[in-house]
Amino acid sequence: MSLLIARSSDPLAHILDKPVMDDPYIMLSMVTLVVAAIVLIILLWRVGNAVATGPAEMGNRRYLPNGKLAAVTEVMVLYLRNDLLVPVMGERLTKRYLSYLLSLFFFILMLNIIGLIPFVEIQEATYALIGMKFDISAQSTSAVFGGATTASISVTGALALISFIVIQAQAFRELGIGGWLEHLCGGRELVRGSIFLWLVIPIIFVVELGGIFVKPAALAIRLFANMVAGHMLLLTLTMFGATAAQAGLSSWAVGGITIVSGIGAILITFLEVFVALLQAFIFMFLTAVFISLMAHEEHPEGQGEGAGHGDSHGETRAHATVAAH
Repeated sequence: MSLLIARSSDPLAHILDKPVMDDPYIMLSMVTLVVAAIVLIILLWRVGNAVATGPAEMGNRRYLPNGKLAAVTEVMVLYLRNDLLVPVMGERLTKRYLSYLLSLFFFILMLNIIGLIPFVEIQEATYALIGMKFDISAQSTSAVFGGATTASISVTGALALISFIVIQAQAFRELGIGGWLEHLCGGRELVRGSIFLWLVIPIIFVVELGGIFVKPAALAIRLFANMVAGHMLLLTLTMFGATAAQAGLSSWAVGGITIVSGIGAILITFLEVFVALLQAFIFMFLTAVFISLMAHEEHPEGQGEGAGHGDSHGETRAHATVAAH
């Protein structure tokens, strides 16, 4: 354990993204992103086959998912779609963007889970056992996979950039340039209302224009900050034993500190698994909310499009505020 954890007294050395084998063009996060995508595609392909309706000779069992992973995934997908996305986006937008939102959720979840497993430390410790030297605090790494990928602002920023493009594409597709500008000015009711209300339009325009960029930036920073904080806490706990040994404490003291910190690290790991799931959900859900804000409102009760715009728009904003907090 001391070989694995005490290679650096700085927890950030375990979190920061690094070039692989001193290659300036290949970062550890790049390899992990590709591996995570391949693994996720294989798992979801198997889940898709497992939840597919079987042949008629199976009877009622043909409607049941085959396997625990398939059953859990099916429950998660149905819950996300029916209880969260449809009430916020409506059936039409949910059908249009469900594939993207679910892919975003499961991909971030996969990256978060990979970040909790010390793949980099395991690889470098293995190299050390066969005589290869390594230093976790070095500027590059001999590992070829792993790392806290979502603890890198470049990764979360890229994910947020994709969501930004999707949100704005939805805005131009649904509202057009004129409707997009009206949205930035406070809505049709304000723009085409009393001339005295036009005094506040420049202020609203500046705030809404800034919000276009602040929203995806908040998505990136939220995911990045939460994952960095969790990894820092977990790594600090695991370093207590090695730090006590380096300080020259007795073996009994070192053993006691290691046991207590190890128990704490295990408990924090369970919390981190929950945070990994929660942050993937928040990123996906807020993306769905921001997409829904850039759409004509749906009125299933047969009301005119302008009749319920204010209430529905306000309700969606309320969902966004609650999720953001």
